[in-house]
Amino acid sequence: MQLKTILNHRYRLKRFVCGKATFSQDRLLVEVKPRKNSRPRCGKCRRLGPIYNTRSPREFEFVPILGMAVFFVYAMRRVDCPDCGVKTEYLEWSSGKERMTTAYKWFLSTWARRLSWSETARIFGTSWNRVYRSVHHAVSWGLIHREKPQFTAIGVDEIASRRGHRYLTLVYQIDAGMRRLLWVGENREEKTLDQFFELFQGSIHGLQFVCSDMWKPYLNVIAKRAPQALNILHRYHVMATMNKKVDKVRAEETRQLQQDGYQPILKHSRWCLLKRPENRTAKQTTTLRELLKYNLRTMRAYLMKEDFQRFWNYRSDYWAGRFLDAWCTRAMRSQLAPMKEMAGTLRRHRGLLLNWFAAKGELSNSSVEGMNTKAKVALRKSYGFKTTKVYKTVLYHELAKLPEHELAHQFC
Repeated sequence: MQLKTILNHRYRLKRFVCGKATFSQDRLLVEVKPRKNSRPRCGKCRRLGPIYNTRSPREFEFVPILGMAVFFVYAMRRVDCPDCGVKTEYLEWSSGKERMTTAYKWFLSTWARRLSWSETARIFGTSWNRVYRSVHHAVSWGLIHREKPQFTAIGVDEIASRRGHRYLTLVYQIDAGMRRLLWVGENREEKTLDQFFELFQGSIHGLQFVCSDMWKPYLNVIAKRAPQALNILHRYHVMATMNKKVDKVRAEETRQLQQDGYQPILKHSRWCLLKRPENRTAKQTTTLRELLKYNLRTMRAYLMKEDFQRFWNYRSDYWAGRFLDAWCTRAMRSQLAPMKEMAGTLRRHRGLLLNWFAAKGELSNSSVEGMNTKAKVALRKSYGFKTTKVYKTVLYHELAKLPEHELAHQFC
């Protein structure tokens, strides 16, 4: 069986046909010809037109075969279009001035999901920029052909994209049967999240749950755009804020002990105070037991934090609210400024905190943080140029579960 027979069977072209294949410096060159009596299409309006002239043959990289680079060799025609003038013809297997076939773009984009972009470029003997263009092509096609999303629960969060407080707002679908990235926006302002609700305004009537952190611009937009949905605060963000307050007490007391000439017993104790019990090492557990023998402000803050963990174990929002009010009262009387600040934050968001119990376990807050972890790994895989356009491309490619063309490389 000849190679051209295989190509014509697996990669059948409507208006073109694969001809003979020849070797040239460890490369496989496959001649491509237009079908007899076929007229070219205008590259701009896709209208059929007469041939104006034919250019010299050009090489278009195809999927490698048996470790050899494969190139389609084709002499492009120019069309004398009555509407657009003289234009280069439209090719169904390539686009614009691109020197890669569409099949090769899908091949690279599929492997770029499994490997880092630089590793994909190194293995297949191409450039990082070509891998990026292939991934961008796959994402653009996927977003166009994605079905209209229908969701009942979404998660809103942000991740740091670059230094200097540069953020990306991410909106995930976190329904039980489908967890994926829906949308990426630049910055974390009210107008940023407004863009999401504008784009998906036809899908938000069925929205029942919104999981977010305590960032005020997000809360304002959610209250305005989705008043029917139950806004639930991330448990992770609440406890992360609590940990920051405990660490602030520890840092202040450490400085005070040093100034007063006492032994620095709180030195190297940060993580034994902030980690969960199951994550502490044996040494950290021993250090914590020693610290609990002292009447330190830090240990009082630590015990208050651990006591607050009971809040999440309640089943009734009424009794959870009673516990929350009592905890905030104790915090306001603790004479610890950071813990007073925490109590004020919890009181301001009391209703949103109690929504966690109204959801009755139907929504997993941890799913948003799990998706965020995957997002950070995806950004690491892309390496290369750190621009917002590249970040959006890699996030959609990795997390959006976009549809793929039949040409996408798969192992059977």
